[in-house]
Amino acid sequence: MIDVLVVDDDFRVADVHAAYVAKVPGFRVTGRAHSAGEALAALERTPVDLVLLDHHLPDETGLALVRRMREAGISCDVMMVTAARDVSTVHAAMQHGALQYLVKPFSFAGLREKLVSYADLRHALAGPAARETCQDEVDRMYATLRSTASPLTTLPKGHSAPTTDLVLGVLRQAGRPLSAQEVADRTGLSRSTAQRYLKQLERDSRLRLSLRYGDTGRPEHRYVLPTPLPPR
Repeated sequence: MIDVLVVDDDFRVADVHAAYVAKVPGFRVTGRAHSAGEALAALERTPVDLVLLDHHLPDETGLALVRRMREAGISCDVMMVTAARDVSTVHAAMQHGALQYLVKPFSFAGLREKLVSYADLRHALAGPAARETCQDEVDRMYATLRSTASPLTTLPKGHSAPTTDLVLGVLRQAGRPLSAQEVADRTGLSRSTAQRYLKQLERDSRLRLSLRYGDTGRPEHRYVLPTPLPPR
């Protein structure tokens, strides 16, 4: 699971964002904070993978908080979710290492898209940190942070983005190849529906197909997220 801290000075907005995060497979909210001081204290108590960070906080800006996090050795990833849309703030967020920048107000679909991209990046980065990579793999890593709207909006008739995310989330959590029946059991979908989505995702190169041979000699189709290229 990807642990998330939601930081927003508005209690209601923080609750909405937390509810959005909880709806995306593979993510869970481990805390909420309503000021920079609260956020820093929460991060020192409980490390997380990702901070959804508002810029306008009552005690200091979100970017000032990021500076303090880095000074304190807190290296979790940051996604800015803020109404601040001036170019200088966006540029500063990039300089401070914010992986994504989402302008308020936004829909659940907008946040889900960013979170799915982030999860794909974490998957691409999985493995020994010291291993070497190549330009093609680096390009793919950076590409995962680009908008995923195109694949989601060009799904075939009868396919939905939420169900696609659900199937991908189950495979991401499993960390190993799953059969259509296993995906169906974990998602609550029928086996035929799970199979239909898995085949489409495999055709779109978002999943990899592997075969497992049993006693009957007939191969069982199993699906897994693509793995990063091995070091050369």
